[in-house]
Amino acid sequence: MSTEPEPATEDTAHAVDTGPETPGTAEPAGAASEARLDEPAGDGGEAAAQVSEVEAELAAQRIERERIERRKAEKQGPIDAGGKLSGSAADLLAAVRAVESGEKPAATVFGAPEPARRPAPEPVRPPRPAPPEHSAEPAGPAGAAPETVQSVRRVLAEGGAPEGLATQTAALLGEGAQDALREDPWLLLRVAGVRPEQADGFARALLGAECGPDDERRGRAVTVWLLEQAALAGHTALELPRLTATLAQRGVPDPDAAVQSTLAEGEALAFQDALEETGARREGEQDEEGEEGEERPVRVLIGLERYALAEESLADGLARLVNSAPKQDGSAADWEQAAASAQGSAAELIRAVAGHGLVLHTGGEASLAEPAALLRTAHALGLRAWAAAPGPLGRDRFAALLGAAPAEPPSSGPKAPAAVTVTGLLTGAEGPGRDADGALDLDLLVVVDAPQLDVEAGALLAESLPDGARLVLAGDPAVLWSVGPGRVFADLLAARVCPKIASRRPDPGPLGELVSGIGIGELGQVEAPGKEVVIVPVRDAGEAVHRTVQLVADSVPRAIGVPVEETQVITPGHGGAAGTRVLNAALKERLNPGPGRFGGFDPGDRVVHTPAPGRVLPGRVVTADAEGLHLSCAGETVIVPRDRVEGSVRHGWALTAHQALGGRWPAAVVVLPGDAVQALSRPWIYTAFGRAARHLSVVHGVEQALPRAVAEIPAKPRTTRLPRLLAPQTPTTD
Repeated sequence: MSTEPEPATEDTAHAVDTGPETPGTAEPAGAASEARLDEPAGDGGEAAAQVSEVEAELAAQRIERERIERRKAEKQGPIDAGGKLSGSAADLLAAVRAVESGEKPAATVFGAPEPARRPAPEPVRPPRPAPPEHSAEPAGPAGAAPETVQSVRRVLAEGGAPEGLATQTAALLGEGAQDALREDPWLLLRVAGVRPEQADGFARALLGAECGPDDERRGRAVTVWLLEQAALAGHTALELPRLTATLAQRGVPDPDAAVQSTLAEGEALAFQDALEETGARREGEQDEEGEEGEERPVRVLIGLERYALAEESLADGLARLVNSAPKQDGSAADWEQAAASAQGSAAELIRAVAGHGLVLHTGGEASLAEPAALLRTAHALGLRAWAAAPGPLGRDRFAALLGAAPAEPPSSGPKAPAAVTVTGLLTGAEGPGRDADGALDLDLLVVVDAPQLDVEAGALLAESLPDGARLVLAGDPAVLWSVGPGRVFADLLAARVCPKIASRRPDPGPLGELVSGIGIGELGQVEAPGKEVVIVPVRDAGEAVHRTVQLVADSVPRAIGVPVEETQVITPGHGGAAGTRVLNAALKERLNPGPGRFGGFDPGDRVVHTPAPGRVLPGRVVTADAEGLHLSCAGETVIVPRDRVEGSVRHGWALTAHQALGGRWPAAVVVLPGDAVQALSRPWIYTAFGRAARHLSVVHGVEQALPRAVAEIPAKPRTTRLPRLLAPQTPTTD
């Protein structure tokens, strides 16, 4: 396939056995400047006088790092176990215990006795993250010293690696980077865009005869790289057999030893989760451990510390909400009166929120009216109620439904419920700010587009809520999952630990009928008397590009009445003969031709800005000067420094479905070229078609692959731990 599928939509197996176009897989080292920059990205931009989006992201990351350090300090005992282990699983757990005690495990440590099972701890209120300070320093990581960069450049040249990687490598490895690279050339694999075979070539050039596939350093580096690729594909951990099998495919002679070495160096963590047992087995158990010497079935997972601890923190925070009574704002009679005045599932949502700290709400686009009604009700009862969306597209869409503009920075409080972005809420750039204890200063938070939440954002949200607060996660479970690791919303739905309100409000019209059918695996014909749905068959990618430009520039404005600026093109990937790169080039030539004198951009170009991975900020180019490229994004001015333009700004007439998540446009043109067949799935098609509010044109070049994808290809599985982490801490609801 020549299109590049989006990170979160690839198969689990491919996440670790990566090929040239696997998610998370970067381009060759020589093109590292573009590696992973085509992931969805973007949250609300800030004016020059306010904290920038990147600063906000860095502040949130600082909070996360501080939290992880606290949790590491607290972890003195063995890792929570699902039961007794034997074989390599016990070896790995013993290695973890040795690492936690500060010892590097010797060969004998892997024959240590099996650890005792530790009961799940009672849920406790985790320390709240302190409010981030708005830094006045330039956004982005501090650059390495020029002499360090120059030294790294010489080492890279000596090893035959592109010298353009010097700045990134020096910043990543810090002072003494050149010596670290000489000692362990496979450290180059930590640089975005470098693949194992390229790191191997670099190591051979530096080490000569000392370099071999059985080198312990190589085994560790490839193990960490595979876990990083898995995270880019949405997994928070990998099962041990899958990881070792893929290490073998990558030419690691002793995969078990590579994993053990990685654990010993603290570069990954091992976990064991108890597997579900049959009802007959449970009824026959006499005690929690079962008969003496009996082994309980478990699965062993290996994961990067960053995501593993975030998932644990998320489980703790959600359990606290589930197990604690919400603050009594308004009497029970007031809540019931408000519910009685609502209709259908909106009344059910209000009643559920009245008595529970965590509530899930599912439904399509029309169902958003119900969380909006809840927010108005809560505000009328005197609650400090806020809405948040993962990105600015969702924020602005929900704010329009509320009839209010997106919230300004913290103030005395809005006169009506307001919408913010999750990043803006957490950093204090938007929303109510924080109280004296560091918790968010609110009573009710409704998060829309909840399927976009990954485990890190979810953990920060859960930890930041004050005691007694209510959290509602609302979203459409049929859309694509988050770009980042985890499947928070889907895991919570499966865990059944809190009330779930399913909206009965259908999406209207032919488009609503079409998209609803796709959600249940049926691609049927719909009556579209107003040309709400138009299918445009094409023979090849070249014709697909031609017809797409024709639709956007002429047919849709003329026949449907939707102007060019309100039409969005969506395609499965960035690469290929009809990916976003080719489509955007063709659309620019037709809609805003110019020499591209500002790094390939001209004033008036439609763009998407990527201030941080996983966030998309649509906008337009205004001008450029010595400061950088000036963009207008969501009514605010964003200045992108010149050295970051290439890596963080793309043309935006055509987007991927993940980039378009959270937004809806009056017209959408979905392009399905023949080389995109492998990227299609039911969630992708549901998401792409659902971005159209009034009109949908489908440039169709995949023949029967479209109905087959809708009927037979569901969401690709992700390996996560959230349901099992929640199970011992929360009761199960019906």
